[in-house]
Amino acid sequence: MIGIRQLSGLQILELIAYDYLVRFQQKDYLDPRILVVEITESDIYQQQRWPISDQTIAQLLAKLQQHQPRVIGLDLYRDIPYFPGRQALQEQLQAENVIVIQELGNTNNTVTAPSFIPKRRIGFNDLLLDADSIFRRNLMYVRLGTEEIPSFSLQLSLKYLSDRSEIELNSDSLKIDETVLNTLEADSGGYQMAATEAVGWQILLNYPSPKIAQTITLTEVLNGKFDPNLVKDKVVLIGTTAPSIKDFIYTPYRGSKGIMPGVIAHAQMVSQILRLLSNQESQFWFLPQWVESVWIWMWSIAGGVLVWRSRSVWHLGIAMIASLGSLWGICLVAFTQAGWIPFVPSALAFVITSGAVLAYRVVYSMLYDSLTGLPNRNLFTKQLKQLHQRKLNQSGGLMVVFCLDLDRFKLINDGLGYQAGDQLLITTAQRLQARLNPQNLLARVGGDEFAIAIDHVTDVEQAIDFAKQLEKQLTLPFQLNNQDTYTTVSIGIASEKIEAQFQPEDLLRSAHTAMYQAKVSGKTRHEVFATKMQEQALAYLELEADLRTAIANQEFELYYQPIVSLNSGTIVGFESLVRWHSPQRGFVSPASFIPIAEETGLIIPLGKWILQQACLQMQIWQAQFSHCQSLTISVNLSGRQFSQPNLVEQIEEILQITNLNAQSLKLEITESMVMDDVEEAIILLNRLKALGVRLSMDDFGTGFSSFSYLHRFPMDTLKVDRSFVSNMSKSVKNQAIVTTIITLAHQLEMDVVAEGIETETEMKSLQAKNCEYGQGYFFSKPVDREQATLLITKTLQ
Repeated sequence: MIGIRQLSGLQILELIAYDYLVRFQQKDYLDPRILVVEITESDIYQQQRWPISDQTIAQLLAKLQQHQPRVIGLDLYRDIPYFPGRQALQEQLQAENVIVIQELGNTNNTVTAPSFIPKRRIGFNDLLLDADSIFRRNLMYVRLGTEEIPSFSLQLSLKYLSDRSEIELNSDSLKIDETVLNTLEADSGGYQMAATEAVGWQILLNYPSPKIAQTITLTEVLNGKFDPNLVKDKVVLIGTTAPSIKDFIYTPYRGSKGIMPGVIAHAQMVSQILRLLSNQESQFWFLPQWVESVWIWMWSIAGGVLVWRSRSVWHLGIAMIASLGSLWGICLVAFTQAGWIPFVPSALAFVITSGAVLAYRVVYSMLYDSLTGLPNRNLFTKQLKQLHQRKLNQSGGLMVVFCLDLDRFKLINDGLGYQAGDQLLITTAQRLQARLNPQNLLARVGGDEFAIAIDHVTDVEQAIDFAKQLEKQLTLPFQLNNQDTYTTVSIGIASEKIEAQFQPEDLLRSAHTAMYQAKVSGKTRHEVFATKMQEQALAYLELEADLRTAIANQEFELYYQPIVSLNSGTIVGFESLVRWHSPQRGFVSPASFIPIAEETGLIIPLGKWILQQACLQMQIWQAQFSHCQSLTISVNLSGRQFSQPNLVEQIEEILQITNLNAQSLKLEITESMVMDDVEEAIILLNRLKALGVRLSMDDFGTGFSSFSYLHRFPMDTLKVDRSFVSNMSKSVKNQAIVTTIITLAHQLEMDVVAEGIETETEMKSLQAKNCEYGQGYFFSKPVDREQATLLITKTLQ
């Protein structure tokens, strides 16, 4: 920006900024020392000629002189006679207080003043326009050869103040009595101009208002229709304001105020010179070049720092608008104090640097992790490919990728706060970097996952040794929140020979698959990728996709396993079990798809469908068989379903839709589900119980120990797990366990259902222990609804 500005590349924009600053401080100011006698279109019409005759101008001067003006400026060229009245005009122009105008120069085409007027009462026409044809400069003095010539405006001003003013010309200033006016240079502050334009002694024009002086017309003066006090001791300027004469110039103002007659422009300059010489205002000042450069540099740095430290797009936008507004405010305040501080180069430097830093941050965020500064997954794969290309010509060796996952990161993040979690990631990155050499690659490829690539490995055993070293490094304590914190790491290892055919994405994916297998296998370990891992992962994804399609297409069917009274042998209810008959896969075992449904959340829509279908079927049976009103339908709830915030409302809605009595629905809940958050579970169970449904604890004794809470759970039934039932015959201890469970349930006023009964011996043993109900293959395997209906019919017979 500084360089472009020095080459005047920003001059047009800076001049536009100057014009806005002029307009911002616009006010209605009339200089009481100046009067403009304007020759209007109406005056020309009444005189019926242009130029106005010498006689009329002589009459005008005579009328004005009667009221003792201090100085009269004739802003009309009178180099040739305009008869009649030449003699009368010459007599009037002899007055010492009359200043006339001429063009600047000494060529044959130059319009000069009348020859009989002395030089001390002649001033050159000092209207200078910039490249955009706007009037911003006041040229007060020039030197042509050995001749020094003051401007028309300066002559009028000096005549108004005193005939005895001393003028001293210096190379960079004009001294009038005790006032020193510094002249514009080619690079004065925000005002940049060609060296050929920086001639003579110029100052920047300070507009106080568009209309600087009071005006009266030629006709009003000739007819005596004006206040004499408007003339007495004033600078009286005579000139044309008629549009037809086209003596107009453009100014920084807008609209009708933006076009100013030449005589008003001279009045502007006379007013400024008088204000400066009488110490009513200061001359425009500019910062030194080096200070302006520092000023621009500061705003450039400010823009970069603002973007770099910003964390929100909205905050960044507001901060940038506020910063640019502050810059404009500083420039405006300085301008009101006659100072021009460059706005455009500072603003552009601010915006461009902000944009450059923002672009850098965007590119950086696309390639690097903002927290650790490590490459992200995208950059890592590119670097991995580049590393492979460099090693391609070397014979032998393996390219090995390690994928690392911190095992206890979520626990630390939740327990100590996200700042501690961030510090753990940063420290982990530092430890890994310290363990690697510059040729190795390290990246953060996930939330708490890192990837390492090394190329100096000869066999897999060497890679395993390296993984063990990493495990040892990361099991050392971390200092988080002023306490030692420990974590472990699961590592997946994938290797590939350095050959022409190489896909970095595949190698990273293989390492990630092996890492996932390490976590599934118990964490705090490493696993080497095997092809079957990828096959399993692919099979998992394919099964998940098919499961989503199956739920959408309702490819499921409910099977029902009867629950039988061990005393009477009659069916007292059914447990509903879902079965999947895929058009592509055939029968899919629940053991295969239920875990996937749980993990992906698909169990929520599937569980709702199961619950609604089971309730609907029981309602159909109760309507079909009048003696089956006491039958119950048991539905297993998954952990995901149990944690649904709207579970109670969903069950209530299903009961209303199916018109099933709530007492006919029994919800089976596993022991582990209620032990995750006991207090919340008790509240939810009581809400379910309030609906009227029955509750059964499934798989009791196989997971968490709920003995201390069992009396607080509003359960109706306790189910003995099949593992206990099938082991009763193996030892007395196993029999004692089942007896204890049954006794405990009865003491807590619950009935008992034994699962997995397959032999008559098991049934009789459970009868002897006062177990009320049982289910299993001894009675019936799970059957579809038609076969279940037949079982109900046989029971009734």
